[in-house]
Amino acid sequence: MNYVYVLLLSNRKLYVGYSNNLQRRFKEHIAGKVKSTRNTRPMKLVFYEAFQSKHDAMRREKYFKTTKGKSSLKQILRESIQ
Repeated sequence: MNYVYVLLLSNRKLYVGYSNNLQRRFKEHIAGKVKSTRNTRPMKLVFYEAFQSKHDAMRREKYFKTTKGKSSLKQILRESIQ
């Protein structure tokens, strides 16, 4: 499976990523092995979607990084990110 995931960082910002192994990737974030999230720990996984197709997952990740996608994501997660 291929996953698009969203982390809520300690600075209250959302981080959107893609991985084909969600558990491994989340552990890398927690351990500080990911440069872009290293200084924003602790964090929590607040959302993910699973896709069979890598292409579909990457397209969804790209959408969530657009202005409209960020707005949609904030609506979906409005209770989780407060």
